Amino acid sequence: MTADLALELMRQTFLTGLALALPLLGAILLVGLVLGILQAATGVQEFTLSFVPKLLAAFGLILLLGSLGLSLAVEFTVRMLMLIPQMGK
Repeated sequence: MTADLALELMRQTFLTGLALALPLLGAILLVGLVLGILQAATGVQEFTLSFVPKLLAAFGLILLLGSLGLSLAVEFTVRMLMLIPQMGK
């Protein structure tokens, strides 16, 4: 395996992981920010009030975008498996 191939594999792995995680993390961040502002404005400091909506947002986003994420992960896996013969060189 050449250094160029190894760097390309690392780049593809990083970008695929980022593409899989970023929508979920972004949604949770946005929900947490809105809830934090609401909690600061109302003075209510309940743990479950911030945890449950984040969990529901994550679950809803997984239901909406799960098939896209799965197809992206499958395509990445197929590309990596196709590169196995080149790695032995």
